[in-house]
Amino acid sequence: GLLWFVVESVQPQQVYLLELECWAETAEYIRQMMKCSRFFLLIIVLNILNLIYINYMNFRALEVFLAVADRGGFASAGEKIGLTQSAVSIQIKALEESLDTILFDRSKRPPILNDNGVLLVKKSRQLLDQVEKLQQSFTEKKFSGSLKIGTVASVLTGVMPNVLSSMKKIHPRLLINVINDTSIELMSKVKSGSLDGAIVSELVRLSPDLKWHIFAHEPLVIISSPGTEGLSEKELLTQCPFLQFAKNTRIGKIIDNNLIERGIKVQSRMELDSLEAISLMVGQGLGVSIIPQRSHTRGLKKNLVVSPFGEKTIQRDLGLVYRPANPNVKLLEFLGKVLTNETNSALKKK
Repeated sequence: GLLWFVVESVQPQQVYLLELECWAETAEYIRQMMKCSRFFLLIIVLNILNLIYINYMNFRALEVFLAVADRGGFASAGEKIGLTQSAVSIQIKALEESLDTILFDRSKRPPILNDNGVLLVKKSRQLLDQVEKLQQSFTEKKFSGSLKIGTVASVLTGVMPNVLSSMKKIHPRLLINVINDTSIELMSKVKSGSLDGAIVSELVRLSPDLKWHIFAHEPLVIISSPGTEGLSEKELLTQCPFLQFAKNTRIGKIIDNNLIERGIKVQSRMELDSLEAISLMVGQGLGVSIIPQRSHTRGLKKNLVVSPFGEKTIQRDLGLVYRPANPNVKLLEFLGKVLTNETNSALKKK
């Protein structure tokens, strides 16, 4: 094919467009031009490297921008992608300068997206999705071997079947072993090396030797049986039997602590650790419950009444945690992308 170079010479305002048939002709052509000066060749190399660097920085800045949009603040975005708040601010400032526009209303604390920022969120997601698909289309490498993954129960019956199916289609020689446990136990197994990675919820503290890839934000909602439409949150939680999500789980503790903080006294009747079991019990009119609203709802009854829990949305984050030093790190990064893609696809279908 044709090789194109845009080369700026030492003389201002002069741009040379070189259309050359192949690398051999390129080298010979440059040698003829460079007999008197090697400085011109250096300029060619620097311009190419600068173009590559600028493109990388633009994509990186867009990724940082989307993290801020998703997390609602510079500091929390930094925690998600492993940057300091100041580093995030620098990336956002550079992005605004490159686009010659302001993306945030900084009169608010924390800053919020303005109209330009909201528009860029949509465009950025589309662009980065296309870039990822382009990269994947040129990737012929097929992973093989085995991967040991742990997951909390709600993910095992939620997004996980779709993820495993997608992984199998792309990498048919890859064997994925999956176990089920609580977030605390799974974190311990990742640290000890007995698991390559784990899908857990709500990390309180992340060890420096671990990486946390968030792929889902699930708001907590109240579920009740048909016929309870119109009842207020307080009426549902205080007048109906309450089916408690297991307190030994991270999400169970979050629900219990929130009820205590708000002074809501529930009539606890059962304590279960399965979203499917809770859904079936509620569907039979045995009480109400508070659960995370998942992107994938297979196994949950369709006729449940779903109400918001609290004036301010309370959510749990689901993410893949792993050690960057793990020999299977490329596989784990790919798994994180599949988890994100499958979750987003399910949300779009709703």
